[in-house]
Amino acid sequence: MIGLALGTEREISGHAAGMRTMALIGAGSCLFTGLGLIPIFGKTVDPTRIAAQIVTGVGFLGAGSILRQGEDVRGLTTAAMIWVVASLGMAVGFGYYTVAVIAGLMVIVTLVSIKPLEERFIKNRRNRRLTDPHPPEPP
Repeated sequence: MIGLALGTEREISGHAAGMRTMALIGAGSCLFTGLGLIPIFGKTVDPTRIAAQIVTGVGFLGAGSILRQGEDVRGLTTAAMIWVVASLGMAVGFGYYTVAVIAGLMVIVTLVSIKPLEERFIKNRRNRRLTDPHPPEPP
C-alpha cells in the first residue's frame, strides 16, 4: 500500500514508473523479505542475504529508468523512488510497519514540497547540462 501511495505521486506528476510499478516493487520486496524470515527444512535462513539481493536487483531496475536524452539526464528521481519503495517494502516484510509508514509519509512530503521550491528558487534547474555551462568563446 505504501508503494501504491508513492506511485500515485509519480503518476500525478506524469512519470513513467507510476502506481502499478511502485506497488509491485513494494509488494515484491515485502514478499521476498517475509519469505526470508521463514525457516526452510528446519534451518534458519539469514534474512539479510535476501535483503542484499533485493537491493542489488532494485539497483538494476533503477538504472534502467535513467535515460540520457541529448545532454539531459532524466529519471534520477524515479530511480531513487524505486530504491526507496523497495526499502519500505522490506521494512514491512521485517514487521517495522510504523517505520515504513512514517518514512513513506516523509518521502511523499519531500517529493511534493521540494519541487515547487526548486521551480521557484532555482531558475536554471531545467537547463542543467552534462557539459560545461560556460563554453569558451569562439576566436
